[in-house]
Amino acid sequence: MDNSVRVLSTLALKGAVARLAAAYHAASGVRIDADFAPTLALLERLRGGEAADLVILTREGLDEMIREGRVAPEGAVDLARSYVGLAVKAGAAHPDIATEAALRATLLGARAVAYSRLGASGILFAQLIERLGIAAAINARAVIIPQGFTAEKLVSGEADLAVQQVSELKQVDGIEVIGPIPLQLQTPAVFSAGRMTRSQSADAADDLLRYLSSPAVAPVLRETGLEP
Repeated sequence: MDNSVRVLSTLALKGAVARLAAAYHAASGVRIDADFAPTLALLERLRGGEAADLVILTREGLDEMIREGRVAPEGAVDLARSYVGLAVKAGAAHPDIATEAALRATLLGARAVAYSRLGASGILFAQLIERLGIAAAINARAVIIPQGFTAEKLVSGEADLAVQQVSELKQVDGIEVIGPIPLQLQTPAVFSAGRMTRSQSADAADDLLRYLSSPAVAPVLRETGLEP
């Protein structure tokens, strides 16, 4: 029988989980079988009956799964915080995004901005450009993807600015992260993990939960653009 833990995780943790999987397998003998998608897509899949042992979602998404009885409240833990940032193609100039006024001017000056429709970052960005009064101008030439990594649109030349969680931007080669959107304009996303109540490998899932929330993984979280 395959000794593995089935994990459904938000894209923001893909880099960290991929980095940790080999070390965890070597230490425990348990393989992490992970699939990644935006939280809203994962919630739909879980409500549709998809099986998993452990899930990593936004805190709000995990709380919904706990309320619905799909995730066990005991052992559920916050793993990391993440901020929404902007990126450009490698070698391109880094525009000023340090203040609200500078960010507004940079967004309006962009040929095309790429952002995601389903991810937490895309939802925040859509609300932000509405608040700044520039939604119509930005969306008229935006590249809005259903899910996935927005920075890929920089590499392909379809956009010259990409918006996403910093940890997601950093997973694409050939781009450079400018930095986070000014912190006063955003609330950090908190990503949390919990064991599915119908897990067929509950003990292994609980062991993985403890590992992911341990101090040992903090350096990897930081290196992949997250804050433990």
